[in-house]
Amino acid sequence: MGQLDGKVAFITGAARGQGRSHAVLLAQEGADIIGLDICEQVPTVASPMSRQKDLDETVALVEKTGRRMIGVKGDVRNRADIQRALDLGLAEFGRLDIVLANAGIYAVGLKPYDKSEQAWQDSLDIILTGTWNTLQLTAPILVEQGQGGAIVITSSTVGVRWVTTNYDGGFDGYSAAKYGQVGMMTAYAGRLAEYNIRVNTLHPGPINTPMVANEHFAKWGEENGPLIASFASALPVTSMEPVEMSKVVLFLVSDTGRYVTGQKVVVDAGQTSVPPAGGGTLMKHPSDG
Repeated sequence: MGQLDGKVAFITGAARGQGRSHAVLLAQEGADIIGLDICEQVPTVASPMSRQKDLDETVALVEKTGRRMIGVKGDVRNRADIQRALDLGLAEFGRLDIVLANAGIYAVGLKPYDKSEQAWQDSLDIILTGTWNTLQLTAPILVEQGQGGAIVITSSTVGVRWVTTNYDGGFDGYSAAKYGQVGMMTAYAGRLAEYNIRVNTLHPGPINTPMVANEHFAKWGEENGPLIASFASALPVTSMEPVEMSKVVLFLVSDTGRYVTGQKVVVDAGQTSVPPAGGGTLMKHPSDG
C-alpha cells in the first residue's frame, strides 16, 4: 500500500530534474502521472534544456514502478498545451488529485546585458504566468471533483530571501517570478481552502539538477562569485539531490500533510540563515559611472 494509491498527479517540467524525481517518487507511492514539458530550447537560456528523449525516459522510469504516465510535449505559456495534457490524462485516468507547478527556466547570461529584456520576459512568462496558467486550468477540476486535493508550486529560496541584482534580465526575472509565486500561492490557498484543496510553495536551496549542473552555469558562477557566495548553505553540503525535495512534496500532497496549506516550505540546508557575502556589491551598471 502506497501513500498515494489511486491518486493522479499533474506535473509540469516533468522531463528531468526535480520534475522527474517527483514523478518517480509519487509513482512509487501509487500515483499515476500526467507530465508536461517543453522539450526544446528557449533562446534566452544558454544551458541545454530538456528534449523529448528526457520526457520519454521519465515515462519509462515511472512505468518501472508499475504505475502509468502520460508524457506530453507542451509549453506552460500556452494554455492549450496544458489543457491538452489534462484532457489526455483525465481520459486515461479519470481524475486529478495533485498538481505540481514545477516548470521553470534560469535565463542568465555571461554578459548580463545581452538579451536582457527578452530574458526578463521569458522568465516571467514561463515561471510566473506558466504557474498561473497551470492553476487556472487545474483548480476548477479539483473543485468540481469535490474530493479535495493538493497543489505545490516550486519556488526558490530566492522567493523568500534577500538577493542583490547583477543587472541581468534573466536573474531579475527569475527573482521577481519566484517572489510572485508566493503571492499567487497565498491567494489560491485562501480561495480553495473551503474545498479542502491545499496550496503551498516549495523553496529549495541548491539542488543538483541539469538547470545548474552544466558548463554555462559554472562559467556564470565564476563571473558572479559574490552572488554565488551569498547562497552558501549553513549545513556542510554543496547541493542536495532532487529526491530530497520530492520527499517534502510527498509529505505536502499526502494525508500526512493534510493540514498544511498557505505555507512557504523552505528546504535549503540553512541557506537562508547565512548572511549574504560581498556586501551586496557585485558589479557596476553602466549608469553607475
